[in-house]
Amino acid sequence: MANQLGKRFQCEVCGTEVLCIKPSNGEVHCCGAPMKQLQPKVLPSAD
Repeated sequence: MANQLGKRFQCEVCGTEVLCIKPSNGEVHCCGAPMKQLQPKVLPSAD
């Protein structure tokens, strides 16, 4: 799986978060396991 620019990842073991600043192939690892890609946070509308 390719890492896309601007995507955030979080370690499920220690909670470390990283931001992808250079796209590449492969997976992001921490604590010996692949990191989970975070979903964008939904912001409230400014109605």
